[in-house]
Amino acid sequence: MEENLKEVFTAGKMYKIEMIQQFLTEKGIESFVLNQRGSEFPVGEIRLFVDEKDEAKAREIVVAHEI
Repeated sequence: MEENLKEVFTAGKMYKIEMIQQFLTEKGIESFVLNQRGSEFPVGEIRLFVDEKDEAKAREIVVAHEI
């Protein structure tokens, strides 16, 4: 399934990812988080992915709820 994942949102703060993830979940879209931020030095991005079949709908949701 990993090869079918598409990135739909990136943020520097986990709460933003969690908010978008909640909106996706409410619409029945499963999402996956890749947290590339370091624990000692909080740099890097947190990325949110969905299955490619849900990409278009997920992007609509992200745009409608962009933080």
